[in-house]
Amino acid sequence: MKKLNLSNASYRYLEQSFKEWLDVQGYATSTVYNLPLHVRELLHYLEQQEIKNIKELKTQHIESYYHQLKERSNQKRGGGLSNAHLNKHIQALRKFTEYLRKVGRLDIPPIRLENEEATNKIIYLTEEEIQLLFKVTYQKPDKQPNTSETVYEAIQARDRAMLAIYYGCGLRRNEGVQLDVSDINFDRSILHVRKGKNYQERLVPISKTNLKYLQDYVYDHRGELSRGRKTEALFIAYTTGNRLQGQSLFIRLKNLQYQTGDNDLIEKEIGLHTLRHSIATHFLQAGMKLESISRFLGHGSLESTQIYTHLAGIPIEQVQRFNNIPRYETNQLEKDE
Repeated sequence: MKKLNLSNASYRYLEQSFKEWLDVQGYATSTVYNLPLHVRELLHYLEQQEIKNIKELKTQHIESYYHQLKERSNQKRGGGLSNAHLNKHIQALRKFTEYLRKVGRLDIPPIRLENEEATNKIIYLTEEEIQLLFKVTYQKPDKQPNTSETVYEAIQARDRAMLAIYYGCGLRRNEGVQLDVSDINFDRSILHVRKGKNYQERLVPISKTNLKYLQDYVYDHRGELSRGRKTEALFIAYTTGNRLQGQSLFIRLKNLQYQTGDNDLIEKEIGLHTLRHSIATHFLQAGMKLESISRFLGHGSLESTQIYTHLAGIPIEQVQRFNNIPRYETNQLEKDE
């Protein structure tokens, strides 16, 4: 893709403009870099078809290009392109046509390409496995750690708060890292996500159980970790008093995973995002409306949420019937872990 040269100056400009649009929209650096490269392949294909103006682009051109892409060999390792790689191209095509519509360059309908079946399934934990993670946060260590019992209890309370945020509230990794204590409205049982993906804010309801975990940590244990040092960060490190970063939270989760002693759970490749996948899957299995789950997770579209229909083993036709379920209220999310 990087070696493809576009002879059409307007296409070169279009690729750069698309890249700048993604950047302004707040997409991750990797997305801003990679999606225009995928789009360059489409533009190169259009040149080969002697389509010299983007206003000539039709849906059938995109579909024809994609079918050709599926037949193309992998230039690095041979064989065909993986489903994961093809899905990245589909994502690029969707975003590119969205860009064309939103900036007024071309009134083209959304593309009708379906995601290829993922070869690597998204991992999620069962409700029983989530229970095990919470359970080990109450266990006494076999050997006394190099910290006082009070500090160790504070760290365990922070672990429970971490599970409450990433599982109970379904936050993304960085959303949880950036949380401040003031973002939690304990009176209304609401969490304010101020720094969501693409700079989108949202309000997330907190269940009674998760609210108790957060109250226990913030009011009874967080001060032990801060040791009088002033910081607004919700998750703080005992050694420095600074905001706890995603890698440190990930390590805490892995520690809990191994402490469970459950072989099936230990064998799973999990991370903070696994907890988010888990709550979404559990909600869907419980019959929650797909649109409600999408709002809860802060997804930009239902397409992102539909992956959980496969995890939950629910046919998409059945999910469509969930649309008749009334919009959830906060108490419908109050499900004990």
